[in-house]
Amino acid sequence: MRGPHNLWRLVRTGATLERTGAMAVVLDAFDAPAPLRVAARVLGWPFKWLGYEGDRSIPPVVRALQALGPAYIKFGQILSTRPDLVGTDMANELRVLQDKLPPFDVAVARRVIAEELGMPVEAVFSDLSEPVAAASIAQVHRATLADSGETVAVKVLRPGIDRAFRKDIDAFYFAAGMVELLSPSSRRLRPKDVIAHFEGVVLGELDLRLEAASASEFSANTSGDAGFQLPDVKWNHSSRRVMTMGWAEGAPLGDNDALDAAGHDRVELSERILQLFLNHALRDGFFHGDMHQGNLKVAANGDVIAYDFGIMGHIDEYTRRVYAEILYGFIRRDYKRVAEVHFEAGYVPADRDVDEFARALRAVGEPIFGMDATRISMGKLLAYLFEVTERFGMETRTELILLQRTMVVVEGVARSLNPKMNIWKVAQPVVEAYIKNAIGPKAALRDLGKTAVVMARFGPRLPQLVEAALIRQADPPPPETAPFWRRRSVWVAGMVGVGIGLSLAALLVQLID
Repeated sequence: MRGPHNLWRLVRTGATLERTGAMAVVLDAFDAPAPLRVAARVLGWPFKWLGYEGDRSIPPVVRALQALGPAYIKFGQILSTRPDLVGTDMANELRVLQDKLPPFDVAVARRVIAEELGMPVEAVFSDLSEPVAAASIAQVHRATLADSGETVAVKVLRPGIDRAFRKDIDAFYFAAGMVELLSPSSRRLRPKDVIAHFEGVVLGELDLRLEAASASEFSANTSGDAGFQLPDVKWNHSSRRVMTMGWAEGAPLGDNDALDAAGHDRVELSERILQLFLNHALRDGFFHGDMHQGNLKVAANGDVIAYDFGIMGHIDEYTRRVYAEILYGFIRRDYKRVAEVHFEAGYVPADRDVDEFARALRAVGEPIFGMDATRISMGKLLAYLFEVTERFGMETRTELILLQRTMVVVEGVARSLNPKMNIWKVAQPVVEAYIKNAIGPKAALRDLGKTAVVMARFGPRLPQLVEAALIRQADPPPPETAPFWRRRSVWVAGMVGVGIGLSLAALLVQLID
């Protein structure tokens, strides 16, 4: 239930950060200004006794996030991939949140498996290990299929996780409402829509049948990608709270020492990971939305193995083209075109000055080129981008939230392998290939062909539509009440001509292909 009672949850959040000592660590990591430090301590200290104590044996920030629950742990997982934002030490501390959280008892897992699969565990798995990884949503066990002897990974949801997430999400909704009420200027960021998007993603992650379907679709899309593999889903041994997949054998991507010992080229790996993500997002419009180190391994042959498909992103073809043109414009340092794309897509209000916006984008992009990643402060860059969006009245694009967040995570993963990586140089060949295939005369003809196919479905009805429109024109309704299509019978007739033209376009596309 969303209401003022959620204020208690937010108060306990601040109190927990103060009690565990995480408040000071976080302020230091983000290099917070003195006034903010003073305000945080003054407001947090009186309520310190209300906070959760957590496990004293672990570092303060990890201790606080674990005590606060799964939604906060998710936030920590994202920060663990960004040492450029929070510092190397904190990033390493937060990495335990990816797959090294305290597990629940294996006896509970066995009970859940038996309930979900409708048979004793021994009838499905000849052995089931203690948890080998535990994250915010679920934990994973290594097992052997009783009928085939194949080694598999069995993922089991944490008991009560649905209720825990809903409680936090309700508090986040309350906080978003308070932000909109107290700061009208923040409404352009659409905080409630952002939380709604987060809620949809999380609720989808709580049904492992959906994750299994996502894994299957992702596997079909990427079957031809060199240097990339996915474990296969065992549908007969999966359900809402249990999912069984093939075992992924390899070195953890977050362990640079292990990668070096195995002889893997970390520079090449960093470039491949970024390019794989861009290919999945641009080419397929369906990408892994949680590509942190805890969900990636490197096989003995050098292939990147991805798993944990609870969060997958989808973007439509039009949005992919807009995103690609923006990236391509930055790569070519064509800031005027980047600005125009923002206006054409409606991302920036039409009454703003496109040239002024282009100059603001130049101030964001130019510092990137000619530098290696060690000299770029992503924190300052993101802060300046926020100022630019606020100045030009851009609203948060909820359909791009997961794409943007994953891009940040993937960049962080890649730079953990190669701190000197140049993101623009690595992205250029993928974006150029997509631009060549998706934007231009050939792509335009393909689009016309697709439209012709849709129009063809209405072909048999076009004569009746024209006749009905002509009859209505003879006895038209009052202009102020008549729908547009009734007042414009020419539109219907024109659609016939459009349909013929599109059919010809479809033939041209076939000839070109």
